[in-house]
Amino acid sequence: MAKYSGKAVVVNHPAHEVYSKISDLSSFQQRLEALPEAARNALGDVRFTSDSIVITAPAVGEMTFNVVERQPDSHLRLAAANSPVPFAIAINLAAESESSTKVETVLDVEIPAMLRPMIGGKMQEAADKFSEMFSTLFA
Repeated sequence: MAKYSGKAVVVNHPAHEVYSKISDLSSFQQRLEALPEAARNALGDVRFTSDSIVITAPAVGEMTFNVVERQPDSHLRLAAANSPVPFAIAINLAAESESSTKVETVLDVEIPAMLRPMIGGKMQEAADKFSEMFSTLFA
């Protein structure tokens, strides 16, 4: 498995509050719809339900990530339901202070070694965009 860590971002909310919001993913749909059009376009085609994220990417098509693991106030893991290769997203939370939390996303995908040079850059870009999404949604 190859791991791609997104840029860590700090959000100005306590860890328990961030976890509470990300453990029910449907709350992001309203926040997404409330963003300015430019911000929504930068995030791409993303939809949220209570236990899943649906991302539509031009080269990949529609991918659904379902919550498969929850650790209160520290970790949420989603796994792709319709991916041709095993693919998971981990969202790790760490309290920076009583009122701020460091959020780090990690994409874990099984890519054959010979394809990593061709796909790795896009996977890293996706990991960074995922982190940016949290930064934007918690702004």
